[in-house]
Amino acid sequence: QVHLVESGGGSVQPGGSLRLSCAASGLGYYAIGWFRQAPGKEREGVSLISRSGGGTYYADSVKGRFTVSRDNRRSMAYLQMNNLKPEDTAVYYCATRDEPDLGATWSLLGYLFLNPVDFGSWGQGTQVTVSS
Repeated sequence: QVHLVESGGGSVQPGGSLRLSCAASGLGYYAIGWFRQAPGKEREGVSLISRSGGGTYYADSVKGRFTVSRDNRRSMAYLQMNNLKPEDTAVYYCATRDEPDLGATWSLLGYLFLNPVDFGSWGQGTQVTVSS
């Protein structure tokens, strides 16, 4: 298993931005998923990024506002969140899984590989609160 550590959460007003970071040794061997869980709700897959960073997927709820990236040399992954809305309030997690074979279809079919049960290692989570 990989020991993941998220950081970068906080409280912002609607329309604000935050960048979440996910750190772990050996991160480059895995695809990375970002998830969030609001109180009383199920864990939701937000984004998925391939090992190379060339394949990405975004849930409709964040598409156009969030950007996922990674730096394998630094064993880091990032989730840039812009134009935040109150409904983005949740605990955000990064997690690792084996790379799915999606070829050129990451943006269309990535949701098929965002089932939390398929991710083997998880961070402790970082709280994001969007409120005026």
